[in-house]
Amino acid sequence: MHIDFFYNQFSFIVLVIFAATLLIQLFYHWGIFSSVAFHKNKCRVKDDSELEPVSVVICARDAYEYLVDLVPALLKQDYPDFELVIVNDCSDDETEEYLKDLERKEPKVKPVQLKQHLNFFNGKKFPLSMGIKSAKNDLLVFTDCNCMPVNDLWLRSVVNCYSKKTEVAIGYSPFVQKKSLFNRFIRFDALQHGLLYLSATLKRHPYMGIGKNLSYRKELFFRNKGFISHYTSSVGDDDLFISQVATGKNTEAVIDAQNGILTTPPHTFRLWARQKSCRYSTVPKYRFGARLTQGLFYGSRTLFYITFIALFFLSPAFTLSAGAVYYFPILILLFLLRLGSQLFICHMASKRLGERGLLPGLVVYDFLLAFLTPVLRLMGRMNIGVE
Repeated sequence: MHIDFFYNQFSFIVLVIFAATLLIQLFYHWGIFSSVAFHKNKCRVKDDSELEPVSVVICARDAYEYLVDLVPALLKQDYPDFELVIVNDCSDDETEEYLKDLERKEPKVKPVQLKQHLNFFNGKKFPLSMGIKSAKNDLLVFTDCNCMPVNDLWLRSVVNCYSKKTEVAIGYSPFVQKKSLFNRFIRFDALQHGLLYLSATLKRHPYMGIGKNLSYRKELFFRNKGFISHYTSSVGDDDLFISQVATGKNTEAVIDAQNGILTTPPHTFRLWARQKSCRYSTVPKYRFGARLTQGLFYGSRTLFYITFIALFFLSPAFTLSAGAVYYFPILILLFLLRLGSQLFICHMASKRLGERGLLPGLVVYDFLLAFLTPVLRLMGRMNIGVE
């Protein structure tokens, strides 16, 4: 059967871009994200005698309502030797009194009380530096006040990933699951973000971590002069520092859904968008390879949807002859090829990262983020909403 195929120059360019973005997206899912999706935890479970002392460092500012739940959960961790360093960053609530009372009752708790801010350090960097300086142990583990361990094995899970060469351990912290579309939307975005930085870590190209579930050595911090290289930025105490010190040889990924740590999700879209723009404000300071990794994924996703929609309207520009009957089915088949790959990889990765219930609305969340993410990245680059 003879099939005629006609096209103009513009429609051909759109078709080429669509095909290129499809291939890029398939490469990310099968060639990169699959390292998380099919990850097998090879961390050796250590005996108590092999577990070195740990200092858990937390910064708190007007976080009394979170600390009353988090601190007891951390103190119940099944770990032989650890201390809990809590930095009170000039709180106006009951945090100071609560920490003083804890210090009298709990020998593992070491409060660090800050009474005033330093003008040349913004955000968490100064209080976090004070907490690190006050820690008595070399091995440090970090989390935030609005987090909660899944069980009493979180610390063991992090430290089990350490070997003689390890200086950094990068983990994941899913949002607490709630019955709302907004919750599933932001959890899907967190999953996509996690797939990017965790797969990069597994492939020995680490470029960032998150302060909710992060660990590194105190000696590494001071050897690299702490946050001095980016102290003018109010954010970046986790990702910019990790981008500076993490290498393929000294960094491991902590992927353990059963023994992880959860994060309280933002309650409003505005707050979430502000947090995302703050996160994206540090991207221009990443290494070129990391910027390319993120930009290529997000950019190709947006162009994939734009060109897919455009090809529907451009169908007369291609052919109205015998081949027309094949045009829309092939276009939809290519769309489903990406969607099927995404569904499968995200399903497998979700099981390893402790995410649930995201697949039914995945195509909607992905479509919305394809157009929202560039806006948030632009806001971050322009420091809109970044304190």
